[in-house]
Amino acid sequence: MAARLDIPRVVIGAIESGAGKTTTTVAIAAALRARGLKLAMFKCGPDYLDPSYHRRAARIESHNLDGWMMGREAVCATFARAAAGCDLAIIEGMMGLFDGAEPNGDDGSTAQIAKWLGAPVIAVVNASGMARTIAAIANGLRSFDPELNLAGIICNRIGGRTHLEILRAACTNPPILGGLPETPGANFPERHLGLVSALDAPLPDAIFERWAEIGAEWLDLDAMLRIARAAPPIEIAARDEEVADAHRNARSPVRIGIAFDEAFHFYYEDNLNRLKALGAELDFFSPVHDKQIPACDGLYFGGGYPEIVAERLSSNRAMLDSIREFARRGGPIYAECGGLMYLSRAIRTLDGRSWPMAGLIAAEAVMAERLAALGYAEVTTRAASILGPTGLSFRGHQFRYSTLTAVDHPIERVYQVKPRWGAPFDEGFRAGNLLASYVHAHWASNPRVAAGFVDSCRGWRAG
Repeated sequence: MAARLDIPRVVIGAIESGAGKTTTTVAIAAALRARGLKLAMFKCGPDYLDPSYHRRAARIESHNLDGWMMGREAVCATFARAAAGCDLAIIEGMMGLFDGAEPNGDDGSTAQIAKWLGAPVIAVVNASGMARTIAAIANGLRSFDPELNLAGIICNRIGGRTHLEILRAACTNPPILGGLPETPGANFPERHLGLVSALDAPLPDAIFERWAEIGAEWLDLDAMLRIARAAPPIEIAARDEEVADAHRNARSPVRIGIAFDEAFHFYYEDNLNRLKALGAELDFFSPVHDKQIPACDGLYFGGGYPEIVAERLSSNRAMLDSIREFARRGGPIYAECGGLMYLSRAIRTLDGRSWPMAGLIAAEAVMAERLAALGYAEVTTRAASILGPTGLSFRGHQFRYSTLTAVDHPIERVYQVKPRWGAPFDEGFRAGNLLASYVHAHWASNPRVAAGFVDSCRGWRAG
């Protein structure tokens, strides 16, 4: 069976990273929310940071859509579920419009998501110092893939009204839908390869209100709405089997503690929704601020930047003791990247200081100034774990500046990780009922992973 959905939607893409997609998306979302529109927000690719700005601008959760990790069916189902009943779905792209998992295909790209969802694309171009060349860029984007509906251009970093009029005169098909001038004092902070999370660097509401004003003043929002509303209806396949499984499991609820604060907040919303659909009640807690974990049947530590608050994490001994006690009793613990660092013996920061952590993994996480790993990866389990049986495969993404070192004795590794580029390697550190990895997994790539974790939590509680 399939559902026919008529949801106004638009993709905000670009020709490169750093062109201003997130700022533009924030300006559009904040301005349209101020008009009273009900929005749905999405981010193409594995990025955790930009969705935190979507949440602040639109006052609603933002969902990742990743073609390589999730596959078409899960992308469309996630979109349909999150966008149901909205006035407009805004989908921010990743990197350049055609950049993805492959150099010669659109797998994992913004273009792939746009075509799967039948969504028109508005491309953001850094037009600083540019005039007629804007037409050449627009023509190249449009002709490169005729299946893509390039419906408009937004010019970022323009010099003012006169510059914008020159650009409009130079490029009429597709039309220029406005431009954003340099706005001192309203820029968002950056770290590593992108923006600092809106949770890491709490930003005042006034900045988002300012971008709402800028969007209303400089962008043709009415034209964008006409473009979005002209998107054709799409067919979304029903996921009857998964829904039925979720209802069966939901008869026996479990409680899972989710670490969430300025140190740990990299979670795919779809992963959390899958846990809830499988009958899990999520209890959010803060390893930085709280004194102990909640009463729960399992723990999930996501990624983030624990090194930024390493001293505070290390000094919260009561919290560390409660986690150690939960592990000693055999409670299931799953951790990714920053969570892995926190559960290790220590985090060594760039200043050379070593901050003691939970000590559940016999290694130290050592920070570096350069990336240690970046990119998609496929995982296959070589042994049974809290996620399920041997031979379980799923997909994820790596983005880290640390490496585990100073191992006193071998740590059991139950993952074989195959990156998109490079040789496979063993990872997935296991200690009792703890499983931790640098890979940020997206469970849409294999729904059995989420079910396996919930079953492990349910089984431990029952025991």
